[in-house]
Amino acid sequence: MISITEKTLQDLQFPTVLETISTICNTDIGKQKALEITPFKDKETLMQALMQTSEYVSSFQNNNAIPNHGFDAISHEIKFLAIEDSFLEVGSFRKIATLSSTVNFLLNYFKKFDDYYPHLNTRASQVDLTKEIISSVDAIVDKYGEIKDNASPDLLNIRRDINVIRGKVNQSFGVALTQYNSLGYLDDIKESFVQNRRVLAVLAMYRRKVKGSILGSSKTGSIAYIEPETTLKYSRELSNLEYEETEEITRILKQLSNDIRPFLPLLIQYQDFLSDIDVIAAKAKYANRINGIMPQITDNRRLYFRDAYHPILYLNNKQKKEITHPQTIELQQENRIIVISGPNAGGKTISLKTVGLLQLMLQSGMLIPVHERSETFLFDRILTDIGDNQSIENHLSTYSYRLKNMNYFLKKCNKKTMFLIDEFGTGSDPELGGALAEIFLEEFYHREAFGIITTHYSNLKILANELPFATNANMMFDEKSLEPMYKLALGQAGSSFTFEVALKNGIPFSLINRAKKKIEVGKVRFDKTIATLQKERSKMEKTSQTLKEEETKAREEGKKMETINVKIKQKLESYQELYDSNQKTIYIGQKIEDIAEKYFNNKSKKDLIGEFLKIIEIENSKRKKATPKEAKAIVAKKKEVIAEVTVHVEEIRKEKKEKKLKPVIEKVKAILRIGDRVRMLEGKAVGSIDTIEKNKATVNYGMFTSKVSLDELELVEAMKKK
Repeated sequence: MISITEKTLQDLQFPTVLETISTICNTDIGKQKALEITPFKDKETLMQALMQTSEYVSSFQNNNAIPNHGFDAISHEIKFLAIEDSFLEVGSFRKIATLSSTVNFLLNYFKKFDDYYPHLNTRASQVDLTKEIISSVDAIVDKYGEIKDNASPDLLNIRRDINVIRGKVNQSFGVALTQYNSLGYLDDIKESFVQNRRVLAVLAMYRRKVKGSILGSSKTGSIAYIEPETTLKYSRELSNLEYEETEEITRILKQLSNDIRPFLPLLIQYQDFLSDIDVIAAKAKYANRINGIMPQITDNRRLYFRDAYHPILYLNNKQKKEITHPQTIELQQENRIIVISGPNAGGKTISLKTVGLLQLMLQSGMLIPVHERSETFLFDRILTDIGDNQSIENHLSTYSYRLKNMNYFLKKCNKKTMFLIDEFGTGSDPELGGALAEIFLEEFYHREAFGIITTHYSNLKILANELPFATNANMMFDEKSLEPMYKLALGQAGSSFTFEVALKNGIPFSLINRAKKKIEVGKVRFDKTIATLQKERSKMEKTSQTLKEEETKAREEGKKMETINVKIKQKLESYQELYDSNQKTIYIGQKIEDIAEKYFNNKSKKDLIGEFLKIIEIENSKRKKATPKEAKAIVAKKKEVIAEVTVHVEEIRKEKKEKKLKPVIEKVKAILRIGDRVRMLEGKAVGSIDTIEKNKATVNYGMFTSKVSLDELELVEAMKKK
């Protein structure tokens, strides 16, 4: 069973990836779900998730784009429906109906395009489709989220009465407004609204002269707001009706809540489905940003990431318009542990993190930025020890923490485990810590675990060289500029370039020499030998790359020449066959000519027939009886050759004709006018031009007229002069 700890997720910056995916989600529930993504526990569920993401990515390129899946969360509504006798507000029902409509549309869509999205349709088929929720809500609530007038007969009657009373209120208020305005009792604003009721703006000095109910006054006290007496009785009646309307709406909402309550489990399922689609869509969009694909998942013990990019670094560099260098790493049964060495800031840790993070992403159902020919298998555990892990709370030093970590590794490490250790053995005396690290490495090796470690320790480099199924690797370094090349090279340990980097950073040469004298001569020579070998390897790789490119070009040219040679041979054979056939036809023609001449002189039909039969018998004796299929093939080949020769002949004739006619056409073309006597370039009939439209002329030949292109005509007088 797959089990990956929170520490591993943190060490490999997995939460950073989740945060990016979360920001791409459209819904709040989707965002929360994205942050909670963890590696899958079993292969079947993982493959389903990977295929769903892969199908969603494909929708960006094909003509069947997946419809919008956005929705307003109904978590609040779900809680209320779970409480007996509770009821929802009218706006909540509109959200529920919209959610149900979106789900139904997606379910039908995935079913229709099952050929394109089989795994997404599998997820959709787990959800029930129903139109009852939508029809129940639409019967009561309109598209604006308001209760419909015909939601119940009582509500319809109440609202009709309300409209009638409002008309009377407005009418009576209008009469009062006109009356008191003509008397000069009203302020310039004339009217206002107080407590949602229409009132007259009466000047304070006349307030006793206006009959009605005072509902308020202005801040200065200069205006009194009075509801006219004539509208008071209608206002009271309106208030009673509005109360009745509220009561009826409450009853309707309670009834609708009870109708929807049985669908509560389905609504939970709907929200869960749409939020899952939201997370899948976010994964797909993230995959698009990092050029992620799904590598082959194999049962063989092999991890092969070709041209792998660290996704976080890739996106950061892309934003800064900087280059990100891909790495190619392979782990298999015969090469299961890689020891990476080389200078600091050369990319050792990034290479290690790239492998771990990509494996974590893949096992969490995400596509990863690798070459399409990459492959990997699934690890039960990924163990990590990356960075300076001092534990202040537990009073542990870096080395103590690392020893505690190594103890955990020893308990859990097996052939289904991948371990990633950065700066292996550091934190203690180099010789003592290095010796203990060597023992740990041997133990991991014997347990057949896959692993990548980074180190500067020479004894670990030597051990990797001695173990048959372990290998050294180094981060390449430009020996001239002393700049890292960020390229991983397998097969050889790397030098730390300690003194070279120190010299480049301005440390005096005399101090570097003194430092060299302080350490053992053997170590200096060993590091120097590694550095020299690394330089030689770099040169050999460049030469090898050049030779490979030249070899590839030579092969391509050879293939082209071979293809051309075959085509030429085929054409020569075809032309030879046609030539032989034509020669034979000429020979028979000459024979027939001789027979015809003899018959012309002696008029002997007997001799004529005899000669013909003789020729036919001679020709038939040379023939081999072909099967109908062979005969058909021979005829087809002859036709093909004749057609090819005809095309070539026509092209040659056309070229000659164009060369011959071009000067004449160019010369004559510009001077043709109405009334000119002209003729066709290849004709003899002479006519006169009646009209010229665009590039065509109507030529009158006396008995008939013809529309001819100007390019095909020549001027008769010009020809005479010529």
